[in-house]
Amino acid sequence: MVVSSPIASAIVFIVSLLIGALGIYVGARIIVGANDYDHAIVTAVIGAIVWAVVGFVVGWIPLLGPLLALLAYIAVINFQYPGDWTAAAMIGLVAWVTVLAVLYALAVLGVTGFEAVGVPGV
Repeated sequence: MVVSSPIASAIVFIVSLLIGALGIYVGARIIVGANDYDHAIVTAVIGAIVWAVVGFVVGWIPLLGPLLALLAYIAVINFQYPGDWTAAAMIGLVAWVTVLAVLYALAVLGVTGFEAVGVPGV
């Protein structure tokens, strides 16, 4: 997606963040019964920042860098929601699948491409 102005960039960021937060919300709702979309937005923002920082610092290390970034992202979910590391990993997996499905539907409709803030790898 080509964005040419700061306002368009901000709109793309906000929409991507809301889609990413939707994925986290669905994952948290299914896995731990959480029912707070605002909390999912905060988790998506923190998760995106942590993913970016860890990716910047160690992302260049083959295999280990991306793995550490993923573990840091799961740690954010683990900190933000009740449950253990398994529940956090499952929330992340459901979030990823949910965002993938939403972005696929939007891409089929010609609305957007495959990217969302707050859910890595999508």
